[in-house]
Amino acid sequence: MVIGSGIAGLSFALKVAQHGKVAIVTKTRIDETNTSYAQGGISSVTYAPDNFDKHIEDTLIAGDGLCDEEAVRLVVQEAPEKIKQLVEWGTQFDRKEDGSFDLHREGGHSEFRILHHKDNTGAEIQRALTTMVKNHPNITLLEKYFAIDLITPHHLGKIMEPWMKNNVCHGAYVLNIKTKQVETFLSKITMLATGGVGSVYQTTTNPLISTGDGIAMVFRAKGVIENMEFVQFHPTSLYNPAERPSFLITEAMRGFGGVLRTTDGQEFMHKYDPRGCLAPRDIVARAIDNELKITGDDYVYLDVTHKPAEEIRDHFPTIYEKCLSLGIDITRQMIPVVPAAHFLCGGIKVDLSGHTSIRNLYAAGECASSGLHGANRLASNSLLEGIVFADLAARDALARINKCDFNEQIPDWNDEGTTLPEEMVLITQSNKEVEQIMSNYVGIVRSNLRLQRAFDRLEVIYRETESLYQKSKVSQKICELRNKINVGYLIIKMARRRKESRGLHYNLDYPSKMEL
Repeated sequence: MVIGSGIAGLSFALKVAQHGKVAIVTKTRIDETNTSYAQGGISSVTYAPDNFDKHIEDTLIAGDGLCDEEAVRLVVQEAPEKIKQLVEWGTQFDRKEDGSFDLHREGGHSEFRILHHKDNTGAEIQRALTTMVKNHPNITLLEKYFAIDLITPHHLGKIMEPWMKNNVCHGAYVLNIKTKQVETFLSKITMLATGGVGSVYQTTTNPLISTGDGIAMVFRAKGVIENMEFVQFHPTSLYNPAERPSFLITEAMRGFGGVLRTTDGQEFMHKYDPRGCLAPRDIVARAIDNELKITGDDYVYLDVTHKPAEEIRDHFPTIYEKCLSLGIDITRQMIPVVPAAHFLCGGIKVDLSGHTSIRNLYAAGECASSGLHGANRLASNSLLEGIVFADLAARDALARINKCDFNEQIPDWNDEGTTLPEEMVLITQSNKEVEQIMSNYVGIVRSNLRLQRAFDRLEVIYRETESLYQKSKVSQKICELRNKINVGYLIIKMARRRKESRGLHYNLDYPSKMEL
């Protein structure tokens, strides 16, 4: 069983489906994923003067000393083969007239190594993989199926802890959203590819279904979660308060030559980093946040008006059309931008085979913590991580599956004595409160006092929600709220535990990395 339908979930399914039956469970449509929203591209060493050592070094520098170098080396070296696989599956990356790949460069990269399809690379990859999956005879696609909880020994009355070695996944309890019935899904091998946690924050570039479901399920199943304090805020989302999620303005636009300016037209990035607008995302996001605090403005500008208009329209057609729909012609006018929650660098701890701390359970993509990103992700390494670790997991799962059996003793879901929530407004209001707490106190810049206040506020909502959950028939809304609270708790807990500022985690009480 695969839970999630982005690049990690679909590529894993395609690999293992050659050897057996696969069910893909996704809570909305197959193509409503973080992958579909990815604009910039996927990184890979392709042509000289680029080489593996340069890509490795750029990734390690961005990760601020917390990357697992073995994982970094593995992903970087596997990248060219995975690009070849994507092309074989039908992905159409942009090419030059001579047939070679048209490579972009983004912040933190020392060379041009970003393969792309216009400014909607993720959507193109999603299209190709979706076509392959829908035509595969061994894959069953189940849309509008929401995974509630993993089935582990505690459902058989056994007490489990994270340090115990006998924890095993037997499948999941899954809500059929159409029938509103909870079904028991037994599987020999389960892959979590549930994406990120952006919806825990008010302002995010993620689809609003990014509620950290896989991470929350593993947390409740006593699996190991790590590095949740490292939430990446993309420096440049389109400032449009009426829209949620926020529209992403790809980092490739700064690689193209875009310049960040204050509302009075002044450049500012050189004050924070010698790389200027091409500094890694954590530095750029904090710099923008600081400029906004100094000026009191709601946004800064990203300026590409000095570039040829035809090139702008050709390279960034999606952004051009989006901004034009709001009355902004980016060939002549600057783009108002603001940082937004974008990517989680931590998550479910996995080894170099994508295996979690729970037997027969794998995780890949944004929900997993593989060691690649460390304290901060290098731009365009995310799609790459998803497909590489999906492949590693597929190899390991195929070697393991013949030793696995279905556990037929699992009890069906029991919701006797529960009723539908009388007031949906309780769930809606608690959702808003969680988003406000996380945005106000656990955002780009934190402090011990803010983290304590967030913890105290969230604890009250947690108790109220658990009480409501125990009395209610399950629904997607209450389960997502519950997951967001679990994820918020993990972010706060790990942020409080880190007594330093590093990478994406900046605490005013430990200003060791970047004085602002």
